[in-house]
Amino acid sequence: MNRFSLNILLRIVVLIATIMAGCWLWWNGYQLVILLIVPFIIVQVFGLYYYLNRVNRKLTLFLEAIRYEDFSIRFSADNKLGKSFSALNHQFNEVLEAFRQTRAEREANLKYIDTIIQHISIGVLSFDSDGKIELINPAAFRLMGIYRLRYLDELKHPHPDLAETLLQLPAGSKALYATQNGQQLTIQATTVRLQGRLVKLISLQNIHAELQQKELEAWQNLTKILRHEIMNSVTPIVSLIGTMREIVEHDMGPTPEQTEAVEDLKEALETIESRSKGIMNFVNAYRDYTTLPKPQFTNVNLKQLINSVSNLLQSDIRAAGITYTAHVSPDNIEIHADETQLQMVLINLVKNAMDALEHTEKPRIQVKGSMGNAQQIIIEVTDNGPGIEPEAQERIFIPFFTTKKKGSGIGLSLSQQIIQMHGGQLKVASPPEKGTTFYVLLTN
Repeated sequence: MNRFSLNILLRIVVLIATIMAGCWLWWNGYQLVILLIVPFIIVQVFGLYYYLNRVNRKLTLFLEAIRYEDFSIRFSADNKLGKSFSALNHQFNEVLEAFRQTRAEREANLKYIDTIIQHISIGVLSFDSDGKIELINPAAFRLMGIYRLRYLDELKHPHPDLAETLLQLPAGSKALYATQNGQQLTIQATTVRLQGRLVKLISLQNIHAELQQKELEAWQNLTKILRHEIMNSVTPIVSLIGTMREIVEHDMGPTPEQTEAVEDLKEALETIESRSKGIMNFVNAYRDYTTLPKPQFTNVNLKQLINSVSNLLQSDIRAAGITYTAHVSPDNIEIHADETQLQMVLINLVKNAMDALEHTEKPRIQVKGSMGNAQQIIIEVTDNGPGIEPEAQERIFIPFFTTKKKGSGIGLSLSQQIIQMHGGQLKVASPPEKGTTFYVLLTN
């Protein structure tokens, strides 16, 4: 017999013995003594009831532990009451341990998913039917150019139409949105139901680089075709002109009356030959645009790179009377890039700034390197020239387009191609009559 049964039996025997003693005392006239025995009987009855409800109290405590997720409780106090109690305590403890492990796994999975969401480059945010933000990751902040967002209505100032677009976009649909800083965002929406609430999940991705890459490929293909067709047409013309010059010089014996006409013919042939060769040289100048080699990436110290560009152009800058400054902060910024190609870009940007300052009083050029947000490296080339017309700003990166009288229209488009191959962006800001700043944005 286990201890639980033995305890119940002993309690019942003591209770019966107490009642029988009370009855005997009653029949023998000891009523006053009965008054002392009655409380003792009541105490025994309540003690037996409390003892018998031990399992109910244990079950109540077990269910409360599950309800409030308090899985630190352990049942073992009454293991000595018998195997049934020991087995029950063991099962209670096993169930609580299973709940504890499930909660730990759930929290680990949530932490893992949250870590992924916080580190991916795609912007993710979710909000309820009232526009209250429930989840947003750093990539979404970065793409929208904000640092805090609690309600969608707060987007109306930086992005007037974005909040309405996000609210109205049906689940499973996509949309394109152009930000004020020139980024092209693709927006995709889906909905999930959580505890009876409908939550919309939005993903944001910047496809500006992809669009630029497609545009670049289109220009390269067009340039290849134009170069091929022009060369095929001009080359035989140049060859034919050479033949005609030989005929004029050696086979035609001009009479005194024809001397002037022959000289005019020679001059015309020389002019045609000169212009034809000029066209060939012009077309060949775009060979680099279509055959630019892939970058050979190494770790490059930004300060040393900018100093090398400054040293190369120092004599020309001094001769032009331009005040030139270069500054990198911090000094130890390193970028993963092709040093030669990046040097080519900076030389081109500084030379463009020098050309823009040709008629400017007290001309100044400033080159600055710094660290931006999210490990972004920013190189700025700023001049105090007349600036670029708004219409021209939209076209300066297009091949063949130039605002210079002697420009080829290849420098900025080639520079943009190099920066894109480095995974970065080349941007320009030029308020009218307030100078121009070119931004080279790179990410390590």
